[in-house]
Amino acid sequence: MPINSIQLANVQPDKINNINNTAIKQLNETEQNVSFGAFLKNAINDVNSSQIQSDIATGKLARGEEIELHNVMITAQKASINIQAALEIRNKAVEAYQEIMRMQV
Repeated sequence: MPINSIQLANVQPDKINNINNTAIKQLNETEQNVSFGAFLKNAINDVNSSQIQSDIATGKLARGEEIELHNVMITAQKASINIQAALEIRNKAVEAYQEIMRMQV
């Protein structure tokens, strides 16, 4: 069974460039709408919500409500991983800032 090559004779380079330019403009507009502050706030809110979910699950288990132990442990581990990742990112950001401050201008 032979494999036929793809023919691009009907594709016009101008159309490809227009599509690429449109996609780049849309991506730039999206990136401009999401500031670093908003991204950081969303990330912190995600870490906080995972901690809250872990606290709720632990409280239910402590009160004897109907919740499985493995679900409580999974929720607690997810929260722990999220906080560890946030701390590592913070540490790397502080290291980068300190490195920049050591640079001579």
